[in-house]
Amino acid sequence: MQNLETYTVTDFLAVIRSIVITSIAIAFMAITSGRADAADTNATYDRVMKSGKIRAGYCVYYPLLMKDPKTKKFSGIGFDTLDLIAKHLGLKLELTEEVSFGIMIEGLKTNRYDMLACPVWPNAIRARSADFSHPISFSTVCAYTKYGDKRLDSSLKNLNSPQFKVACIDGEMAEMITRTDFPNAKRLSLPQMAEVSDMLLSVSSSKADVTFAEPLFASNFMKRNPHSIQNITPNNPVRVFPNVYMFNNGEEKFKAMLNTALDEIVNSGALDRILSKYEPFPKAFLRVAKPYQN
Repeated sequence: MQNLETYTVTDFLAVIRSIVITSIAIAFMAITSGRADAADTNATYDRVMKSGKIRAGYCVYYPLLMKDPKTKKFSGIGFDTLDLIAKHLGLKLELTEEVSFGIMIEGLKTNRYDMLACPVWPNAIRARSADFSHPISFSTVCAYTKYGDKRLDSSLKNLNSPQFKVACIDGEMAEMITRTDFPNAKRLSLPQMAEVSDMLLSVSSSKADVTFAEPLFASNFMKRNPHSIQNITPNNPVRVFPNVYMFNNGEEKFKAMLNTALDEIVNSGALDRILSKYEPFPKAFLRVAKPYQN
């Protein structure tokens, strides 16, 4: 090993110069990397502002988004609200492709569209790959039993027992609620291709004792089948979910722009008029509280 005494001033200066050059290089890389990240973060905003339009994928889901099979025109709470948002921003809304709920995030990742026109319920799994707007409304999930069944009237907590059976669709909300809140209850498992009406029919036909569903769908079932089922938690929903628009993670400028326009629509009362136009019965959707309301 070389003795420290053999180092010259020239050697020392060379070491200092090397350290300075390396530090500058690292700082430059950090700055350029930050700029690249910022550019990526604003990709959707820049694309939308350059083209003058919002490209949206969509899922047909009554009454949030509907498509007339003859005229091909779109309508619904989600569509009308997003179309109004675009107009407030001086942009055009373009619905590009229909997708299923199972693959809609993949279209965001590959930039086939900028966002989803049909509002969704945010959850932890979706939050890993996507971000969400402010709510446009809230949906509830309630418990339904056979008409006249009073066994759970005193408390839904009694459902957590093997003497009760819950109708569920594999992997869907009713199954998740049962596993989380009532793990001791039995489950009548229906395949993923089943409909919400199949769960309700299982209850009305006594194949199951209870199920969990949105009043939106249950009300239609009860209209077609009077005195078949009943909502036993009308004033105390089992779950409440915000209905939000979904877009790519990290798009802060696009998110801020979207939310500002949405807040205008909420505070002006325009969103409440859209909800009242499409909801099948009054207050089928819970409203977003105004910021000045307690």
